[in-house]
Amino acid sequence: MNIHSKISVLSDKGIQHPPPLADRMTEFTTTLDPITFEVLRNAFVNIVDQMAEQLLRTCYSFVIYCRDFSSGLSDPQGNLVMQGTGDIAAHVGTLHYTCKAVIEAFGDDIHPGDVFIINDPFRGGSHFNDTRILRPMFYKGELIGYSQANGHWADMGGATPGSFNITALDHMGEGLRITPVRVWSKGVWCEDVSRMIAANTRNPVDIIGDMQAQAEATAVAEREIIRLCDKYGVETIKTAFREVQDYVEVLMRKRLAELPDGTWYAEDYIDQDPKLPEGLIPIKIKFTIDGNHAHYDLSGSHPQISTFLNAVYGGSFAGIVAGTKYQFPELPLNSGLYRAVTVNVGEPGSVVNAEWPSPCAGFCSGPFEKLMNSVFGLWAEILPDRTMGCAFNLEYLLVGGRDTRLKGRPYFMWYDWMAGGWGGRNGRDGFNATAPVFGAQYGIQPLEGQERLAPVLTKCHDFVQDSGGPGESRGGLGAEKGGSVFEGERIVVSYCCDRERSVTWGMWGGLPSIPHGVWLNKGTDKERYVGSIFSNLPIELDDVFTRPSAGGGGVGDPLLRDPKLVLDDVTDEYVSVKRAKIDYGVVIKVVDRDLSLYEVDLEATKEERKKIAAARHGWLDEDPEAIAARYRAKELNEMDCIRQYGVILDWGDGTLLPTTTGQFRAMLKRRTVPYWGKTLATLTAEAKQRSQAA
Repeated sequence: MNIHSKISVLSDKGIQHPPPLADRMTEFTTTLDPITFEVLRNAFVNIVDQMAEQLLRTCYSFVIYCRDFSSGLSDPQGNLVMQGTGDIAAHVGTLHYTCKAVIEAFGDDIHPGDVFIINDPFRGGSHFNDTRILRPMFYKGELIGYSQANGHWADMGGATPGSFNITALDHMGEGLRITPVRVWSKGVWCEDVSRMIAANTRNPVDIIGDMQAQAEATAVAEREIIRLCDKYGVETIKTAFREVQDYVEVLMRKRLAELPDGTWYAEDYIDQDPKLPEGLIPIKIKFTIDGNHAHYDLSGSHPQISTFLNAVYGGSFAGIVAGTKYQFPELPLNSGLYRAVTVNVGEPGSVVNAEWPSPCAGFCSGPFEKLMNSVFGLWAEILPDRTMGCAFNLEYLLVGGRDTRLKGRPYFMWYDWMAGGWGGRNGRDGFNATAPVFGAQYGIQPLEGQERLAPVLTKCHDFVQDSGGPGESRGGLGAEKGGSVFEGERIVVSYCCDRERSVTWGMWGGLPSIPHGVWLNKGTDKERYVGSIFSNLPIELDDVFTRPSAGGGGVGDPLLRDPKLVLDDVTDEYVSVKRAKIDYGVVIKVVDRDLSLYEVDLEATKEERKKIAAARHGWLDEDPEAIAARYRAKELNEMDCIRQYGVILDWGDGTLLPTTTGQFRAMLKRRTVPYWGKTLATLTAEAKQRSQAA
């Protein structure tokens, strides 16, 4: 049978259901000898890593150079055979979908030397910036698979430099949608098509360069696969493609079979839909382990929203798969895992499965990170030793305009993402200022490189003291970064983020971090708060834009954190003396601040902790409008409102958000309050008992 004879059913489009028991592979037996199998399995990983190295060294875009890319190998049906060791989590679950989309579009009209391009979220991609180049791999005229290189292009056109447009009512306002298109035909570059694509962006030179770099990366894979076919025989390679997927499926099923059956629930939130009254947007997961199979159901999530923080099925599937893969770091990743772990994103029309033509450029800051962190929370009930609080939210700040330093005044794009804090862990503090869970392989962009490529000067870049969510295990610290444009014209700023209101939360009694959001000219007479999502905001050359990244949420009751660890945090300037008392109930005496000499007042600490323990339940029921008034009077700051009182405000003018506050307080009473007074050791033992009982 021709491999393309059933192309219409290649992609499930995120609507998956657990397979019957008879279809679940439980034993793996290779028809290859074990040594050959292992050599080829690792060779496939190495080939994908070679693709990455090729792209890293030949790309034009600074964004791709800082590792916002992924690569993969697929079989003739588009199933993922292997990814490498340095790919971005958000791309993990989408490469097989876009490969299948190309196969569906072209069927038998695929030839040696062809290369295809696609960036379409509605055909399984993530968002328009993530542009994939695919090459069919032939051996002596026979199609044996596909290689794919995906890179984040810094601009895809649209109304906003960087293509993150909060005001877009549909995807047409975000940028160029590329359905499967041939850009090399039988080895001949389709220059007219390629230049048409590039001409619809703000930096066509980089686009052409990245397109060719990605195509060359796919050629590296084809060359290496042909070499393996010459050495081992094409039938051996085709068998290995199939069996490495079987191998991962069986490994994953064996791990799942060791765990208790049961159903668990999780809920997280996007901050808002700008067209609706204020209130958090829920994303809901029902998670079931049944024998040797895991299934996630997202069908109870909120309808799609009016702004760009929607995800289509590929992005949501990727969030679930990436969050699950974190629990099993030793397993390889390919479509075999997708057989053992299925996802039903629900029918089109939800915030996790937006239907055409919804805007979706901000899926990464919207549903994706909420899904990953929710998966972490779900697995804490099953594998409590791996418990981790919520990590900071991925964010992008984009500054664009005309660069008057250069002839022709070309567009410049300052495209920045920040490091931030990961959640506290069971028995360990969270990572400070680390790349987001969205892409742990991200390189944080060097300031010197940014300043060479765009007329933007970085004014500050430092840890944010007290940003780690308090807990028996503290969340990692976030960072603060500020800058200004020193030359240029028609300058605008856009920001893609979230968690300004659904603030990074803690686990098992741990407390939240701090809100995301951008300030202009903070601390001056021109100070202005502009929030966590906006587009095309005009700024002047003397304006300074500053924003923090959140820390991670705490894990465990902060009143049970060892006072010596709090003292160490104060000495390291991770925690201030003031918040050591407020958040941890630890009273610190300053011996010599210049020499960083401090000591704990043990008696005062004992009394302070007793006082907080008696009062903190009542704080979450205090009149939120009274708390808002105290914030406006500068008696309280953001951390006080969030951590002690569970009150969410417009952080610029102090206006109470009553619906959001009610939802946030309910979340704290569900995630945090029931666990107060218990050590992490006790909570871990209880979680294991609950898991076994399930």
